[in-house]
Amino acid sequence: MSMWVFGYGSLLWNPGFDVAEEMMATLPGWARSFCMRSIHHRGSEAEPGLVLALDAAPGAHCAGVALRVAPGTEDATLAYLRERELISSAYLEKMLALTLADGREVTAVTYVIDPDHVQYCGGLPLEEQAQIIAHATGGRGPNSDYLFNTAQHLAALGVADPDLDWLSRRVAAILA
Repeated sequence: MSMWVFGYGSLLWNPGFDVAEEMMATLPGWARSFCMRSIHHRGSEAEPGLVLALDAAPGAHCAGVALRVAPGTEDATLAYLRERELISSAYLEKMLALTLADGREVTAVTYVIDPDHVQYCGGLPLEEQAQIIAHATGGRGPNSDYLFNTAQHLAALGVADPDLDWLSRRVAAILA
């Protein structure tokens, strides 16, 4: 039985584990947004940044990449992902059904936001998001690098995300 992981943010450009297969995929019922305050990787307790999470959104769908974990590395990969993604328990680990670009349906480890967690901040206006992202820095570097890397990788994959495109332009202008 293959283990799949759904990438929609930093996992697109930094999976951190051995990938045997990569394919475009769609996750129904969820929307990608900067709805999680980052107090570790892209911000601090004093000046939280923002990172992407999947927010439940009936009728929506999120385009991303399904990553099939290299056989024999499933346990190590899951341990790595839990250490990376569950650092503050704002994400919930779920097994969700994806549709791959070739029509196959798989179940993938997917990290979604806990809307009851203190770090949840869904619905922030885009300008407020841009100001936060432009100024925050965390243990893995500037919040703006996270935004730019994700937006560039989505564009390269042919995934349109108007909010991320707008945020990229706005944050670049703030930083200029």
